[in-house]
Amino acid sequence: MRLILASASPRRRQLLTEAGYSIEVDPSGVEELEPEGPVDPAAYVAELAWRKAHAVASRRGSGLVLAADTTCALDGRLLNKPTDRRDADRMIRAQEGREVAILTGLCLYRADRREWIGAVETSVVLVREMTEDERIAHLDSGNWEGKAGAYGVQDDDPIVSVTSGSWSNVVGLPLERLEQLMRDHPSILADR
Repeated sequence: MRLILASASPRRRQLLTEAGYSIEVDPSGVEELEPEGPVDPAAYVAELAWRKAHAVASRRGSGLVLAADTTCALDGRLLNKPTDRRDADRMIRAQEGREVAILTGLCLYRADRREWIGAVETSVVLVREMTEDERIAHLDSGNWEGKAGAYGVQDDDPIVSVTSGSWSNVVGLPLERLEQLMRDHPSILADR
C-alpha cells in the first residue's frame, strides 16, 4: 500500500524511499506551537503526530496517512526546531556533555475508515562538549536549521552520537517501530 506522508521533511521522505516504501507527500500544514510550561514529551509528540495525520486524512478522505513528530527532551523541557541562530546556540549549550532523549510520535491513519494507530519511540543521544570555535563552526554551518535540538545525525554531525535506540528515530522517523506497527495491526493496511 502507498503511504501518504503528512510531512515535507526531506529526511523522512528519504528514509521511507530507501526502505522501499511507495510514498506520496502531502504536508499537513499543522502549526507546531511551542508548549507553555512543562509537558509530557511523549504525549506532546503523539498528539502532534495524530493532529498532522488527521488533518491530511480529513481533506483526502481515503488512503493510509503517515505522520510523525520529533522532539528532544532535556530536564523536563522540549527542544524543538530552533527559531534562529541564537536559539540554536542556546539549545546546543544546554545539551553539551549530556545525554538527551529523542522522542518521535508516529500515527498511521486510515482516512476512509477514520481508524488510526500510534506509537512513540525514544532514543538517547550524547551531545559532546565543544570549544567555542567548534560551536561557532557548527552554527555557521547552518546544519542546525529545521532540526529538533539543533543538530542532525544524518549529516554525520560530529557533535552528536546515538547511545541507545533507533538511529532513524533520531533522524525523525523510527522505521523499526513503523514496521512493528504494521505487523501488529495488519487491519490498518487492509482494504475493506
